[in-house]
Amino acid sequence: MSEIAELSVAEDMNEPLSNVDHAWLRMDEPTNLMVINGVLALDQPMDFERLQSVFKERLVVLPRFRQKVVANGGRPRWTEDKEFDLSKHLLRVALPAPGGAAELRDLINSLISSPLDPSRPLWIFYCIDNYNGGSVLFGQLHHAIGDGVALMLVLLSLTDLSPDPDPGHPPNPFTAMLRGRSKEGLQKAREVAEEVMPDGMRLLLNPVEALRKTGRWLKGLASVGAFGRLVLRPADPLTLFKGHLVVEKRVAWSDAIPVEDVKVIGKALGGTINDVLVTAVAGGLRRYLEARGHPASASLNFRAAMPVNLRPLEKMSDLGNQFGLIFLSLPVGILDPIHRLAVLRKRATSLKRSTEPVVVYGILRAMGLSPYIIQKIVVRIFATKATAVMTNIPGPRQTIYLAGKPLRDLFFWVPQSGRVGLGVSICSYAGHIRLGVGTDAGLVPDPEGIVKGFHEEVAELKRLAAAAGAAA
Repeated sequence: MSEIAELSVAEDMNEPLSNVDHAWLRMDEPTNLMVINGVLALDQPMDFERLQSVFKERLVVLPRFRQKVVANGGRPRWTEDKEFDLSKHLLRVALPAPGGAAELRDLINSLISSPLDPSRPLWIFYCIDNYNGGSVLFGQLHHAIGDGVALMLVLLSLTDLSPDPDPGHPPNPFTAMLRGRSKEGLQKAREVAEEVMPDGMRLLLNPVEALRKTGRWLKGLASVGAFGRLVLRPADPLTLFKGHLVVEKRVAWSDAIPVEDVKVIGKALGGTINDVLVTAVAGGLRRYLEARGHPASASLNFRAAMPVNLRPLEKMSDLGNQFGLIFLSLPVGILDPIHRLAVLRKRATSLKRSTEPVVVYGILRAMGLSPYIIQKIVVRIFATKATAVMTNIPGPRQTIYLAGKPLRDLFFWVPQSGRVGLGVSICSYAGHIRLGVGTDAGLVPDPEGIVKGFHEEVAELKRLAAAAGAAA
């Protein structure tokens, strides 16, 4: 029996959903699906047979991807799908001519508005041919399977560090992390991953290690004060981005922005890459409001819920959800980008010392245990505290390969939990950055307008950075 077959048999499990995973499953509604959507784009046509082999060898061997959720009147459980068929989860389609961004956007818009089949494992991928002469792998994975960090590792585990890997090449470190290898194996995987994706590895390691070193994990869970501040915060103001949700959703994505350009801006104006990008996002939202006849007052602020990883690296193979949230107030009303950057940097620095992520994680665990009506009340409360969900995941710095073909782009869209209608996802890969914007069609039918404003803000920040450099 092969290693893959042995792994499949050994890990055939039937287990209850964790409290947090149960909470995300219960938050799924027709108007707000808890599904993470991601794109891996290639300049060359995909070898579909080779892609099928990659899925069999790397994804299907993970138990969660062969399991469906079964309730049977009691606590939902992950149960082996005895009729699992990869052809139901890896489909092949082609874009109509001319096969550009507009056609891809229309196809994705039609797919993200429909729920995953609950009678099967909660994931599906589409190999989309005829996109700018190449192919796209578009994946949809339910939040109950895992959080954004875990599912990013899942996507990366499908790739290689070279077109045709052999024993002489470094192994895929992300596959090793998801397989739960030995301590020595995980250490080797970590070393390779830190070379390939140093910024992403800091994201995986730093938050939870900081919490452990300072004892904030236990303090955060018992922090009545932090919980009180979270619940008693005033509601976000009503804008075009808040309101009644509909079933139909929309997506858009930015052009590639060089990471080096953002670094130069941050160095000149004072701020991290993330500070600069969030400043541009806030400015883009301001421009969107103004272009639609809703000028933002100078005092307009609303919050973005931002995930914080709480999972130790050695637990990545567990998948599931282990993250908290911080609520960053975006100074959308500030016209001057430099002033807006300074305010955001100060607010973000303050939140880094907060126990809020752990408090939110504790609330999510409690939601998985509480009666459904109580969970709906809590979700409604959280929906008033935020206008957007925003996440930033640094990807590999070097080119990686999918089924032997070089990966050109990597971007995704985060689900908008708690009846929030706006999601903003930032992802870096191979020296450039992409912004993904997901919206409710009833509130924002044209998210490409937000992307346009984002590009205009980046250009303005770049101009101001050049002026600051010249003055210096």
